[in-house]
Amino acid sequence: MHSKEQISHDEYQKAADWLTSQTRHRPQVAIICGSGLGMLADTLKSQNSFAYSDIPGFPQSTVQGHAGRLVFGELNGKTCVCMQGRFHMYEGHSLCKTTFPIRVFKLLGVETLIVTNAAGSLVDGLHIGDIMIIKDHINFPGLVGFNPLTGPNDDKFGPRFPAMSSCYDKGLRCLAMEVAKELDVAGIMQEGVYAMVGGPNFESIAEARLLHCLGVDAVGMSTAPEVVVATHCGMRVFGLSLITNKVGKSYEDSDSVNHEGVLEVGRLRSDTVQKLVTEIIRRMEINNNTNNAV
Repeated sequence: MHSKEQISHDEYQKAADWLTSQTRHRPQVAIICGSGLGMLADTLKSQNSFAYSDIPGFPQSTVQGHAGRLVFGELNGKTCVCMQGRFHMYEGHSLCKTTFPIRVFKLLGVETLIVTNAAGSLVDGLHIGDIMIIKDHINFPGLVGFNPLTGPNDDKFGPRFPAMSSCYDKGLRCLAMEVAKELDVAGIMQEGVYAMVGGPNFESIAEARLLHCLGVDAVGMSTAPEVVVATHCGMRVFGLSLITNKVGKSYEDSDSVNHEGVLEVGRLRSDTVQKLVTEIIRRMEINNNTNNAV
């Protein structure tokens, strides 16, 4: 199911044309809001919002904590589009459906993608409530053939064999640390490696130990496919993981993680994440993908 479905360029274009006809906003920045972080969209000025169910070709979000709408508006002088709720492989969507919005954003003129997610910490130095700037990822589904770029390549979007060695923009990562210092939240922020697993179950202890051995700092069930597609079509990418739980690596641990706890940490840290992303967007230069962040 995951590898065979193909989406034509015309289908992406149809969704982009529909959105262009419905709103005057022409976004330069797209933000994907992870579990419990949908409030980012509420800060946009002059909003237009659309339920996913109304947009041609868009899949539906089925996860608690994901509102399922696209919100356009202005944020600190930049035109943005926010996804309140993303799509996951574990919901049964093919990966080309999961990443469908990214290529629509590209056709709308988006140059920079900001991805946020909720993730579990695998290292002692990352605590619940900390924010991890993603410097790199391990895309486990991708390593075994579940890749959104599987199938014929669409040369209008990007090359057949795109490099992923610098998919998280260094300039934006440096800018984020500067902003964190100014907002006095540098103490809860650090860079790290994110791993995507398929889900929807949380990791077994043996799996957690394996991830830890591989140098993974935080693990979640999203983000990598969107980043792969955004990088393929030439967007700058900046990613943040909100650490919502500790992943158990010992058989003696009695704590177990649940989705309600994840959402609760999202609510507690939402204000900090919002201020951080808002200020990064304010300071970011929009200059046609020349990769100069500041």
